[in-house]
Amino acid sequence: MKIQIQLTAGQRHGLEEIARREQRSIADVIERAIDAWLSSAPLQEAALRATFGVLPDLEVPSRDGWDRAGPSSA
Repeated sequence: MKIQIQLTAGQRHGLEEIARREQRSIADVIERAIDAWLSSAPLQEAALRATFGVLPDLEVPSRDGWDRAGPSSA
C-alpha cells in the first residue's frame, strides 16, 4: 500500500541520517520503525491490562501538607 505523509524538515533530516548510516532507503527505515512500534504496542497494552487494579486497597498519602512554595532557605 502506498501512503503519503508530511514530515518536518527535522524529521526528514533524521530519516536521511539513519538511512545513510544503515545504508537503507528512507522507506525501509520507516517500514522497520512502524513494524517495531506495532510489535511492541500489544505487549504494552497487555501489561497494562494485566496490572490494572492489582492494588485496589492501596492508600495514597494526602498531598495537602506539602509545601507548594518549594524548599525554604533556612
